[in-house]
Amino acid sequence: MFDGYTMSELGAIFAMQGFAGLILFSVFVLMALGLAIIFGQMGVINMAHGEFMILGAYVTYLCSTFFETYLPSIFGIYFFIAMILAFLASGALGMLVEWGLIRHLYRRPLDTLLATWGLSLILQQTYRSVFGAREVGVTIPNWMLGSLPLTDMIEVPINGLFVMALAVSIAAAVYVMIFRSKWGRQVRAVTQNRVMAGAVGINTERTDRLTFGIGCGVAGVAGAAFTMIGSTGPTAGQLYIVDTFLVVVFGGAASLLGTIASAFSISQAQSIMEFFLSGSMAKVLTLLVVVGILMLRPQGLFALKVRK
Repeated sequence: MFDGYTMSELGAIFAMQGFAGLILFSVFVLMALGLAIIFGQMGVINMAHGEFMILGAYVTYLCSTFFETYLPSIFGIYFFIAMILAFLASGALGMLVEWGLIRHLYRRPLDTLLATWGLSLILQQTYRSVFGAREVGVTIPNWMLGSLPLTDMIEVPINGLFVMALAVSIAAAVYVMIFRSKWGRQVRAVTQNRVMAGAVGINTERTDRLTFGIGCGVAGVAGAAFTMIGSTGPTAGQLYIVDTFLVVVFGGAASLLGTIASAFSISQAQSIMEFFLSGSMAKVLTLLVVVGILMLRPQGLFALKVRK
């Protein structure tokens, strides 16, 4: 597999693929954080999570087009506005879905899986009808273009660095929300003992709705970040949903640290193996390793202790 490469070339390859893995890690983290919030706290298997991500991507595309056409003088800051709008749009749709669909299916995991899978198909067709079947891309601001040369053989794209910085910022914000806010205390109380949380005055239904909305909103931010490194299509979210579930399960449901560690491990493994092997073979080998580890540790890398 390494035949024909010098040590310096291998070092450059591993460095470049490692950085590409960090960009993939950033998308995984942003996707998995929202899914971990929903799956860990509510036990809902949301197969439409990728479509909430794509909603954020399309909102970013619309903002890019609007600013480029009507407000070119401030086009350089459009992404920050688009990110806020993507969070609000995906979060609002998530709360509507929780109210209209998910709240009727709690404690019925198979039903939630089938219902959200059907919802994902509906959203895909809606995107296809509104935006067309072809993929669309945003115009990247000038300050995100180009790359930074680290050595003669290694360069890192600026937009990739921005996506990584965004992932770190969102992860820190989620940590503060879960462990340092009133909403976070309510979420952790409901996670550990729903009946007792309701008995002490916590509105568990409102907590569920807000939790689902925030989880979907974070997916919308992931979609906004995704537009910086790839094009957007109606079915693009399905390319990441399996890997995202793999990240959440492997890291341990409801574990923020586990989600980050799992996303880093899987993204780096896939990125490096894809260079030397085919993309499908890299996914197969990664899946086999993860399944083997889960057979030995079914609770994931980091498990949250809860009262049954």
